[in-house]
Amino acid sequence: MRSLISATLLLALASAPAQAQSWSRSWMAAPLVSRTAPEKRPDLSDRTLRQVVRISTGGNRIRLRLSNEMSTRPLLLGAVHVALAGANGETLPGTDRVVTFNQAQGATIPARAPLLSDPIAMPVKPLARLAISIHLPQGAPDATVHSYSAATGWTAPGDQTAATSLTDATTLGPRVIITGVEVENRNPARTIVTLGDSITDGVRATPDSDRRWPDLLAERLQRGGMTLTGVANAGISANRLLSEGDGYNALARFDSDVLAVPGVSHVVILEGVNDLGAAARDQQPMLPPAAIIGAYRQMIARAHDRGVKVILATILPYKGAGYWSAAGEASRVAINDWIRTSGEADGYVDLAQAIADPADPARMAKAYDVGDALHPNDAGFRVMADAIDLSLFR
Repeated sequence: MRSLISATLLLALASAPAQAQSWSRSWMAAPLVSRTAPEKRPDLSDRTLRQVVRISTGGNRIRLRLSNEMSTRPLLLGAVHVALAGANGETLPGTDRVVTFNQAQGATIPARAPLLSDPIAMPVKPLARLAISIHLPQGAPDATVHSYSAATGWTAPGDQTAATSLTDATTLGPRVIITGVEVENRNPARTIVTLGDSITDGVRATPDSDRRWPDLLAERLQRGGMTLTGVANAGISANRLLSEGDGYNALARFDSDVLAVPGVSHVVILEGVNDLGAAARDQQPMLPPAAIIGAYRQMIARAHDRGVKVILATILPYKGAGYWSAAGEASRVAINDWIRTSGEADGYVDLAQAIADPADPARMAKAYDVGDALHPNDAGFRVMADAIDLSLFR
């Protein structure tokens, strides 16, 4: 009997799955409703979309997250492929993989829903560039998008998902349908979500350069030996904490764009300047510091309930921008003082100090200003990324 039990146990151990592996988000674009008028949207019927993304962490396998969450009708997907990307969006030899969904090629994504692909046997290194190609047999008249991509995409006629280079291609501005790339590792990996507005989204960064501050933070983590810590950029241009700008306000999207991200361990929040600026621009009463601080406190509480740490970033100086006001500046200073001293979050990064003009801290230093007194240039994004203490994420 004992030998029978031993033999049964050995057989069970031999047939048991390998050590459990974990998924984490390595790249992200927050889903949005298209703001382009329907009559001005490109006709994507029977066309292939090819979009290039740079992931942060590597893994043994990957999976794609596609989105129809902002659409009111089902979306038919034809063939979907993924490959390592060359310099101009071409796929590298021997790397092309067919992407399946529930073990089948092609799928229909219900209205208001996301769709995860099956795991793809494609080992990837950190900071790899992937070309994702999607054929849309019936088009996508109200596709879920992300309005700013910081990268060139393409659309081409017919099903060219398996093509090394696209024929008769035209360029594509926004991200369309793709919202995430996730990686699988034997050892648990972690993801830092960066939540913010256009400054986090990387508006005005040099296109196709991966120079947004979250991109540069991902590079620093890799160089610093934190190879299993990735960055998912949840920035949305014109986003606000408390009211609708572009996309749902930060409190409304916090669960879906931060807490639901696989592997999330930290969130860095750099948001609030649009709330202050819009109040001045629209000639509304200026938001008191308590209103912005209350929004931060809500996110801290919700994150801590899920074991996620919150790192607050000080609001950048914006004197000289079109919607700056003295009242907004007073609120910004008070909010930043609270961020630096309250201790209610798990840490803070003083990005305002890093990028400010020493002679006038209400302004961004000219060396870091893209020219509108609001958005940093590439050098400014570099200074911001370098100002972040990586020990906050250990």
